Amino acid sequence: MSGRAPAPSGGKPAGPTILRSSMVVGAFTSLSRVLGLVREMFQSRLIGAGMEQSAFTLAFAIPNAMRKLFGEGALTAAFVPVFRGMVEAESLERAARLARSVMTMVLLMLASIVALSFGAVEAADALRDRLGAADPERFDLTLRLVRTLLPYMVFICGAAFGMGVLNALGRFKASSFMPCILNFVWIGVLGALSFFPDMPVAGRVHCVAVAILCAGAVQMGFLMWRMSKAGVRPRLTFSGWGDEKVRLVWRNVGIAALGAGAVQLNYLLDQGLAYYASEWAAGVIGYAERLMDLPLGIIGVAFGTVLLPTFAGLFARGDVEGARTALCGSVKSLMFVMLPAAAGLFALSQEITGVIYEGGGFDATATCRVGRALRVYALGLGSFGLMKSIVPWFQAQNDMKTPLRVSVATVALNAALNIAAVVALPVEWRHVGLAASTVFCSFVGCASLIVLAHRRNGRLGLAACVGPVGRMAAASVAMGCLVWFARGAASRLALSALPGDVAPRVAALAALVALGGASYLIFAVALMPGQVKALLHRRRR
Repeated sequence: MSGRAPAPSGGKPAGPTILRSSMVVGAFTSLSRVLGLVREMFQSRLIGAGMEQSAFTLAFAIPNAMRKLFGEGALTAAFVPVFRGMVEAESLERAARLARSVMTMVLLMLASIVALSFGAVEAADALRDRLGAADPERFDLTLRLVRTLLPYMVFICGAAFGMGVLNALGRFKASSFMPCILNFVWIGVLGALSFFPDMPVAGRVHCVAVAILCAGAVQMGFLMWRMSKAGVRPRLTFSGWGDEKVRLVWRNVGIAALGAGAVQLNYLLDQGLAYYASEWAAGVIGYAERLMDLPLGIIGVAFGTVLLPTFAGLFARGDVEGARTALCGSVKSLMFVMLPAAAGLFALSQEITGVIYEGGGFDATATCRVGRALRVYALGLGSFGLMKSIVPWFQAQNDMKTPLRVSVATVALNAALNIAAVVALPVEWRHVGLAASTVFCSFVGCASLIVLAHRRNGRLGLAACVGPVGRMAAASVAMGCLVWFARGAASRLALSALPGDVAPRVAALAALVALGGASYLIFAVALMPGQVKALLHRRRR
């Protein structure tokens, strides 16, 4: 187990290695996202888009915020570069001791946070009359779901820490498969609930919360097992807490947590404002975000997952030029998929929402509401993906302060815009204003990080991406316009169906998606034959 571990790239060029690893992550993430769509199809029909879904969305946002803060956010960003640097410069055995010390501290901290959160929930319950809850039934259900889901943050953050260790070692398969476990359990419970049509919706949503808690325990156990297989045996230890590398991790965690915490605080504020905007807004935004997360999770998250350890290894070896090459190649590969996905989601937002969600407790009005938010989110898909590629550039250099400053600035801007949207817009458009604020702030944050990265490291090589990405954007817009005008014929086919017959709607959507994919490839080959050939060649390598 001791000895120096080889770099994942094995001395090969970073570009093809990143693309291959991203494809591995993307493949398992694709499975997870497809399962997530199946899950959402069940959930939308069994739970709907009303008060119960809104309460569930807010309750689930709390452990999710902690996961993004202490799991996939600040902790991973601070830990992976230090861990990867120790593997490169020292040995896996010493890096494993670092991992065990940090993991023990994280789990103890999370257990304390859960205990304090339970106290806060009980205080809120005792003060319900003074808080003046406008909807006591929704308030009670929300507190019940929060109590059930709070321990989930320990399990999912422990699992996310295991993901960080495995990703730093170049082992992406197990960590990419981990989210599928949650979806398998979630779908199984929803399938079982379909056999109990008389169960109240509030009872159904609580069963889902219990299933999520159980799935989190399984996810953490699975990742701990895979860590052990990779040579990092997970066990609690109270030694090494004063080690210089451990202190470095926690210093970086403190800085990164301020930025990630600001983002997650803003996320919770968004959920709270949506909760206030109307009884259905939080649930509707949640449904739209999950549709937008399909391409973002498959492509954007895949590249972000691979780039952090890749950049960390390159910077640890002093190969700044290799990092520039990896960044530029990743941006072109990322945008080749994200831009047409954005155009397709914008053009087909209503059709996609109707086919996936509509039915049972999810009616045509809910489809219209989700479709409006999805169309706005689609406009920001490219910047969301690029953000996941540029933030690791700083994190890999143990620079947590720059993303922090940008996060705080964009969070303040987003909060102001969100409040203005809720106050100024009509009820039916408030959730659209919240989505538009998120997209605008993503553009601002992305542009700011690129400028600051250039100041830190000089040229990034992104100028070489402008021409190819511009042609990708032109091909995507042309494809989107073609699909938009083809919607009329597809809509007539769908309307000719008998009530409740979804097959024609599915067929119409499939035909539009096929038309979009084929037309994008034709436009792309016409506008940039060399880039298409190069990208396809890199995929085969």
